[in-house]
Amino acid sequence: MARSKGRNLLIGIVTLLFAVFLMSYVLYKDRAKLVSAEEMVNLVEQNQASYAYLEGGYLYLKINDSFYKAPQISLPIRELTMRVPLEIRPEYDGYSLLFDVVIVLFFIFIGIAFYRFFKKEPPIKERHYTESKKHQPFNREILTRSYEDREGLDMRISQTMCDVTFADVAGIKEVKEELEEIIDFLKNPQKYHQFGTKLPKGVLLMGPPGVGKTLIAKAMAGEAGIPFFYQSGSSFAQIYVGMGAKRVQDLFRRAKMAAPSIIFIDEIDAVGKARGGGRNDEREATLNQLLTEMDGFEDSKGVIVVGATNKIDVLDEALLRSGRFDRRIYVELPDFYERVKILEVHLKNKRYELDLEEISRLSVGFSGAALASLVNEAALRAIKRKSPKITMEDVLASKDKVVLGKRKQLSVSDEEKKILATYQAAKALAAYWMEMEFEKISLINEGIKEFDKELLSRSEIFNKIKILLSGITALEINYGESYSNCEEDLNKAKVLALEMAEKYGMGDKIIGDSYDALQILGNAKNEMKEFFESSKVALKSIEERLLEQERLSKEEIRNILKKVMF
Repeated sequence: MARSKGRNLLIGIVTLLFAVFLMSYVLYKDRAKLVSAEEMVNLVEQNQASYAYLEGGYLYLKINDSFYKAPQISLPIRELTMRVPLEIRPEYDGYSLLFDVVIVLFFIFIGIAFYRFFKKEPPIKERHYTESKKHQPFNREILTRSYEDREGLDMRISQTMCDVTFADVAGIKEVKEELEEIIDFLKNPQKYHQFGTKLPKGVLLMGPPGVGKTLIAKAMAGEAGIPFFYQSGSSFAQIYVGMGAKRVQDLFRRAKMAAPSIIFIDEIDAVGKARGGGRNDEREATLNQLLTEMDGFEDSKGVIVVGATNKIDVLDEALLRSGRFDRRIYVELPDFYERVKILEVHLKNKRYELDLEEISRLSVGFSGAALASLVNEAALRAIKRKSPKITMEDVLASKDKVVLGKRKQLSVSDEEKKILATYQAAKALAAYWMEMEFEKISLINEGIKEFDKELLSRSEIFNKIKILLSGITALEINYGESYSNCEEDLNKAKVLALEMAEKYGMGDKIIGDSYDALQILGNAKNEMKEFFESSKVALKSIEERLLEQERLSKEEIRNILKKVMF
């Protein structure tokens, strides 16, 4: 097909050259009749000529529609000009112009011929293969094989040895304690095998973005000195059904070959979303393969899976059951002292003149990643100022850049911190006083970490409502108004009150309605108002300590109340 195109092009060029040559010949051909000098003089004397002109050594004479010419040298030009107007034209050779045109076209033709000759065309077999491939459907097996090694495993899945340890990760003391047992198991498996203990299949790290979930997984592998396999949850999403499942299978096969090892799946909610609803065969096949690999018929001995997510509520129940993710660890935003430790890590090997505790107070709500960004921006500003050290001026200017950029939600003013402290301290005091089992209270982003209980009495549900309304009530007493941070607790209180009235029959009537729910909410708020009016000193003490530490356990609250009330 390419040859026929070239042949057609050549024929076209030759035809064009011939046409130009022929046209030029017709246009520039001299049609004048050659006559003798005597005949030319007779024609002029007969007064038949309309005009005459000299060109190329000839005298041309026009009579009606005919042209005559005679050599100029043999004619009495002066006498003739007395009888007929004479025009002297410049020397012009039509055949010379024609020759120039032909030469230019000839060189154009030679250039095209050279281009066609030296243009490399694929061999006949290759051209035939390329043409035939255009008409064949896409074969995904060819694509798959191009990424496979001799054993049929995906070459894009590779192991790394991490040099990160827990010494490089600051501000996660509780998380480290949870993971030390697993790390020791990986280091000394025989010690645990003697008691018939099995390695946990998986660890699920939960928490807001930027708290260091990926860094923790790397530190686990670094501490244990074992291979680390990293995959993003979205990397399992493929166009063709079965490709994602194969990638999961290849990942676990490689990890088993390198066991003991750690597989880290970041943003696991991308592949582990609950099944049902909007049907997606590829994602469900991938999830099924992941479930099978983690706790299926074949044993994944020596391989521990670490998943990270900030959306645990969307994960499939089968993925969260025991035997797959045995440990669930919530990685919180760092508190005051943890932020100081994180700043120390990021300022290592940097010259600075800073009050780290003051920076920690200014950065309430910052994650580890936000603090790293803050230090880096401050260092860049110091370099720009040509300063040998990072100063507080650099940190304050950089804090505005970090806060007003992507992380605006992390900024909390001093006045807002006081409001939050009052709100959370009131909930902590109410929960402790009503003997509700809880773990801790935090200044930022979290409510009371209470323990779940399946069977609840009327008084227990009513106490829950009182605790949820305690923050609103305390703010109204101390500041004379309520604030928008009460939205979540207020919604929970309304739901509980409606359930008491309509679902559990715990209102004034056995079959209650929304009026009974409003009455329950009103009674709960009135009781909390009386309680806080008589407990202002205790509330103030917890509030001050919470402002200082940003996080309090139940034991710490007990110690504060002992000093104030006894």
